[in-house]
Amino acid sequence: QVQLVESGGGLVQPGGSLRLSCAASGFTFSSYFMAWYRHAPGKEREFVAGISSPGGSTNYADSMKGRFTISRDNAKNTVYLQMNSLKPEDTAVYYCNLWSGLENYWGQGTQVTVSS
Repeated sequence: QVQLVESGGGLVQPGGSLRLSCAASGFTFSSYFMAWYRHAPGKEREFVAGISSPGGSTNYADSMKGRFTISRDNAKNTVYLQMNSLKPEDTAVYYCNLWSGLENYWGQGTQVTVSS
């Protein structure tokens, strides 16, 4: 079955960086678009970034452009999210997402807290 396991979250000061990872299994990873979403308290879950495969075309939510970078390693079945210049408003639970065409799959999420 599909499994998505996020890691790499934590507490970071404003202006700092974190790299999130999502290890995927149970499907042909290299064939699917992968995405990151986030869910902050009191807000709706929002799209962060996505990456296609093959080709690796990327797209980002406007507020993340220039600060976040999504990438993938198809040999390792892993998608990454490099987050730089973090702001307190980036505090949220970050989720890895797969849309299979039939069903939406989510990981358990990883907490990112940006605070001094």
